[in-house]
Amino acid sequence: MDESAQSSEQAELAEHQNDHHHRDISGGWLRAATFGAMDGLVTNIALIAGVGGGGADRQVIVLTGIAGLVAGAFSMALGEFASVGTQNEAVDAEAEVERRELARHPRAEQAELLQEYRDMGLSEETARKVAEEISANPDIALRVHVSQELGVSLDDKPSPWTAAGSSFVCFAIGGIIPLLSYLFGSSSLWLALGVGAVGLFVAGAISSRFTVRTWWGGGLRQLMFGVIAAGATFLVGTLIGVSAA
Repeated sequence: MDESAQSSEQAELAEHQNDHHHRDISGGWLRAATFGAMDGLVTNIALIAGVGGGGADRQVIVLTGIAGLVAGAFSMALGEFASVGTQNEAVDAEAEVERRELARHPRAEQAELLQEYRDMGLSEETARKVAEEISANPDIALRVHVSQELGVSLDDKPSPWTAAGSSFVCFAIGGIIPLLSYLFGSSSLWLALGVGAVGLFVAGAISSRFTVRTWWGGGLRQLMFGVIAAGATFLVGTLIGVSAA
C-alpha cells in the first residue's frame, strides 16, 4: 500500500472512530430505564384517575399516588434484578453446556462452525481457516459458539444492579409527575391528568431517540397508551364511587 493510500485509510479510520458508535441495546440500563419511566407514569396516572374518579379528595389521592410510587419502584427494581440475574444465569448454564460439548466433540463443533461460515457466504478455504483458528483456542471457541448459537456475548452481559437501579429511579421520576400539581396545592383532577399527559408525550418523544420512530410518533403512541389506562381506571373508579355512595 502506497503512502497516499495509507494516509487516506488512517484518516477514514479516525473519522470512523469519532462518528460511529452504538447505543446500549443489550438489555441493561436502557430497557430498564425506559420501562421504569413509562410504567411509573402510566401506573400513577391510572391510579390518580381511578381514585379521583371515585370522588376521593386531594389528601387521599396524594397518599395513593405516593404509596403507588414507592411500591411500584421497589417492585420494578426487584423484578428487574431477578429478571436480568436469571437471564445471566441461564446464559452461563448454556455456556457450560457448550463448553462440555467442545471438550467432548471438538471436531463436530468445528464442523458446525465451518458450516455457519459457509452459510454466511465465506469461501470454503476462508471458512475452514477461520473455523480451525477459532477452534484452536478453547476460550475463543466458547465465546464464538455461544455468540453464534445463542446470540449473546459472554463478555457483555447486562448488570442486574444497573437494571434495578435504573428501573427504580426512572419509575420514581415517572410516578411523581402526575402528582406535581397536587403537591403544589391544586385539587384539580383534570390538571393532574393533563400534567401526566404532557409527561407521557415527552417520555415517548425522548425514548424515540433510541429508535427509528419519529419524536412525535413516539410521544403520541405513549400518550395513547396512557389515555387507555387512565380511561379504564377512571370508569372503574366512577362506577365504584357511585355504587359506594
